[in-house]
Amino acid sequence: MGGTASTRRVTFEADENENITVVKGIRLSENVIDRMKETSPSASKSQRYSGAYGASVSDEELKRRVAEELALEQAKKESENQKRLKQSSEVDQERAFANEQLTRAILRERISSEEERAKAKHLSSEFYKVTTEQYQKAAEEVEAKFKRYEFHPVCADLQAQILQCYRQNTQQTLSCSALANQYMRCVNQAKQSMLEKGG
Repeated sequence: MGGTASTRRVTFEADENENITVVKGIRLSENVIDRMKETSPSASKSQRYSGAYGASVSDEELKRRVAEELALEQAKKESENQKRLKQSSEVDQERAFANEQLTRAILRERISSEEERAKAKHLSSEFYKVTTEQYQKAAEEVEAKFKRYEFHPVCADLQAQILQCYRQNTQQTLSCSALANQYMRCVNQAKQSMLEKGG
């Protein structure tokens, strides 16, 4: 039975009362024997075959037994197929469950990474804002501490007059000496006032 061919041989023996038959050492009742024989009018006329151990079997009985064996084989195959289908179904269910769990894990990771990205972006913008504010504050402090010295030319009008005089009198530069003395006095006075102010 199963996937291999059966090589089992069965022998039937009747006892002296013809009531009980022994099948390979197993005693069978008359009801069982009747069911196995299922005698019909043609059964008595049918040809009988000699079994492996000397018992004779009719064509119909042989066909019936073969049909029973085939039915048993078919039932066994169907049972095995159903088991395989059930196992396949269970494997499919487990695979679907695993896929669902994997999909959920991937979604959790995506959500987590998006949250982290948003958090990093927020922190980056906050850092940029704070850094810009700190830079601006530091720049103002440095500018206040090291204020550029603003200067204005001292005695600019006298300086312009001297330059004009020198251009006009390139051969007679002494004629501009009065202007030069005035310019020198103006510059000295500016120095004196700056020293007095403390600048």
